[in-house]
Amino acid sequence: MSSIPSGELAERIRQTGARRIVLQIPDGLKRQAVPLVRALRAEGIEVAAVAGDPCYGSCDLSLDAVALTGADLLVHIGHAPVDEREGVLFEHLPFDFDPAVVAAAVPLLTGPTVGLVTTVQHAHLLEGVAAVLGEYGIATEVADEGGRTPLAGQVLGCSYANARALTAPEILYVGTGVFHPIGVQMATQRRVIALDPYTGDVQEVSADRLLRRRFALIERARGAESFGILLSTKSGQARPALAERLLALSERAVVITMREVTAAEMTNFGCGAYVNTACPRLAYDDQVRFPVPLLTPQEFEILCGVRAWEDYAIDEI
Repeated sequence: MSSIPSGELAERIRQTGARRIVLQIPDGLKRQAVPLVRALRAEGIEVAAVAGDPCYGSCDLSLDAVALTGADLLVHIGHAPVDEREGVLFEHLPFDFDPAVVAAAVPLLTGPTVGLVTTVQHAHLLEGVAAVLGEYGIATEVADEGGRTPLAGQVLGCSYANARALTAPEILYVGTGVFHPIGVQMATQRRVIALDPYTGDVQEVSADRLLRRRFALIERARGAESFGILLSTKSGQARPALAERLLALSERAVVITMREVTAAEMTNFGCGAYVNTACPRLAYDDQVRFPVPLLTPQEFEILCGVRAWEDYAIDEI
């Protein structure tokens, strides 16, 4: 696990001129919160509080904690910014691996050029990955930073713009899990190879199984007597214009605001199906947790007859 460099962080905080801060740390690093507070206080930084709510990304900022404590800066650990925010300092943490591991993917690569994508934790290593592939005669392409992805080659679960910007016929995703590479495949309709840099496991990914499940969910949702259109109140997930547009598609729909989308709240409202305008991962990755179908905006459009199944598109913010 990567440790949070308190000395460097303290200097960055001082450069902002902030007098009093709130720390926000993602769930996987929360055990470092108390030691980090002590280290920052030793550096002369006044820490008003640590935000305790779940944190899944830089779209999920605890700005209310800043207002509540009278702080003048939120220090968000672990992610790069998805938009411009005053009063927020982002400290994303790099996670290292040996770029030589990419050699395991070479037998699955078919062309002379491959596009490279990864997550925020590994973006700093893409240059090294490209150098290793170059030793095997494989040229690489990395898209520039922009929009919600401020690092070159970075993809998010809600944005695959860097993958779509590539011209290479196939794409290599370097990172853990298959959620992101399946999203890359859906967003680009290109051949995608996924390499786990810690285990060396490599595979070609396909969205076919996911799409079959999504089609079945749309069909299950057709009989719903009511649809709850979920509008997130989180800073980087709120899409009120989209929720309003979806509301107009069905007289059975109602907009429901939520900060945390949970199975319990779905049960409390009792809608037969929900439409997610919050984090796209909720519908794709967490459906098993929910008691009824949670559709993406595009899937709701298919259900309402304003989009054809053949025009299915992955949800992005």
